[in-house]
Amino acid sequence: MAEGSREARVGLWNGFAAYGMWGLFPLFWPLLEPAGAADILANRMVWSLLAVVLMLLVRRKWGWIRPLLRQPRRLAMLALAAVTVSVNWGVYIWAVNAGHVVETSLGYFINPLVTIAFGVLVLRERLRTAQWAAVGVGVAAVAVLTVAYGRLPWIALTLAFSFATYGLLKKKVALGGAESLAVESAVMFPFALGFLVYLGVRGEGSLGHYGWGHTALLVASGVITAVPLMCFGAAALRVPLTTLGLLQYLAPMFQFLIGVTVFHESMSPARWAGFGLVWVALVVLSVDALRRVRSGGGQLARQAGAVAVGGEGGGGGQRGGAAVAAEQAAVGE
Repeated sequence: MAEGSREARVGLWNGFAAYGMWGLFPLFWPLLEPAGAADILANRMVWSLLAVVLMLLVRRKWGWIRPLLRQPRRLAMLALAAVTVSVNWGVYIWAVNAGHVVETSLGYFINPLVTIAFGVLVLRERLRTAQWAAVGVGVAAVAVLTVAYGRLPWIALTLAFSFATYGLLKKKVALGGAESLAVESAVMFPFALGFLVYLGVRGEGSLGHYGWGHTALLVASGVITAVPLMCFGAAALRVPLTTLGLLQYLAPMFQFLIGVTVFHESMSPARWAGFGLVWVALVVLSVDALRRVRSGGGQLARQAGAVAVGGEGGGGGQRGGAAVAAEQAAVGE
């Protein structure tokens, strides 16, 4: 019993570490200026591949490669996932460095609602009353925020929809987080490396041009992509899926707080009202998930975990929907 309690604590702390690091990302990307968003994105792709390969070397997990190479459909979906997550990364990095941290947090707050909508439209899933209510409140929140911003919150919507698309592809592929990141990074590696070479030839690249400290930070962009994933893996083995699902909300909450308190982004009453509606929708989803866990068994727990982290409605191939959706966060910010 004591051993189980210790393992649970280790898992919980690893979960806090993973989602805490993802939530603190807005503090990191500005450190890479004066590099532009495209330059930072290309460096992150290149160094992420090296970091995740080293991680797999340590774990000695290579048996998945040969079977995957014999499945062109899964490879094609992973290639599409790589493109999708590159869009997500690029918009996120640009938005943070352009002073839109609060709106990026909105994107990850509404992502579960978008994922639920995808489940209905693409996977023909049936929603419960609470889920329909949450989606309706979420739509109302976007309408309120459109008025508050004086424009459609396109940054948040781009992040949410690209992230949800990425999650849908990951659900279909059913590959572990580190393994998936390795393939996706490998797909984008030649393009990213080619772009860095192009910038270097034109004298516009930042790698190696602003001192060793700046170069080290660019290299670290790959490390900070891989390390939270390792912490998440340790947490996923030790804590319930519903706990992982609820922990996922820490990342956008940290982003929101950083945007308001560190970068002093403006929050008008209308924007507070819009975010308030989003939070109401997430509370509805979480309460519904926890209620089903208490009234059901293990299968309901897995479904509840999926709802809590993105409404994917259960399994992701051979893996639970919560694991699939939670692993999204490892490469989605």
